[in-house]
Parts: sequence; C-alpha cells; structure tokens
Amino acid sequence: MKKILVALVAVTLVSCGATSTKSSDKNSLYEVLTQQTNGGASIRFFEILSEPNEIAMLQNDENLKNKISPNDIQTSNFIVLNMGEKTSGGYSIGIDTVVETDKNIVITIKETSPEPGSMVTQAFTNPFCVVKINSKKEIIFK
Repeated sequence: MKKILVALVAVTLVSCGATSTKSSDKNSLYEVLTQQTNGGASIRFFEILSEPNEIAMLQNDENLKNKISPNDIQTSNFIVLNMGEKTSGGYSIGIDTVVETDKNIVITIKETSPEPGSMVTQAFTNPFCVVKINSKKEIIFK
C-alpha cells in the first residue's frame, strides 16, 4: 500500500511540472499551435492571418491541418511569429502575454536567446511560432 501511495505522489509531482501550450481554460484567449526552432523565415516578422484564404494556407501544413477547424476560420485570427535566421541553436520565439481590451487584442512577444557561453547547436536556425487567437478583434503587437 505504501508503494502505491509513493508512486501516486511521484506521478502527481511529475505531472504538476509538465507544461502545455494550450490552456486548460476552455475560454482561453489563445492557443500555440506549433513552436519550433527551425522552419521559419530567414527574416524577422510577425504576420496576422485573418482572411479565409490566408488561413487555408495554414491548413495545408502537415503539422497544422488537424489543429484548425472550419469554425476557427470564422471565429479566430492566427499569427505567425518569425524570429529570423540565427547562427546557432538556443533561440525561440513565442507569446509572453495576450490581453483583450474592448477594442483589440494586445500581444507581447517573448524572444529567448541562449546564455553567453552556453553549449548550443552550431547550425543556422529559423525559430517560429504559429498561434490561434480566439477572437476576430484587431491585433496589436507589443
């Protein structure tokens, strides 16, 4: 009995430390669909996709096609965050905060760089992130 209790406590502690890109709140304002260290554009830019034909391009991507429903096209905007080409690994781009106001959605971007002197992959990378914003309000990047 003691072994079972210890195992349950260990599983609980490990699962509490796990992170997810999707909030457990069903009314979450955003969902990170993909965040990768390679595969983005060679220049730094943030793009808002709100038109059905733009969103359809995302649905052609193998990693995203099952994450976007037909209803999302009518109710959500999507953003693509590209960090640009980096000379090593250890870089990432994503969302820091998303705040909804009466008129718009304010998004704060979080860019992470490797610590000086840290061991990183010595290869060019192109970090990017694709996020679904569960609103059709105007998006402002901060």
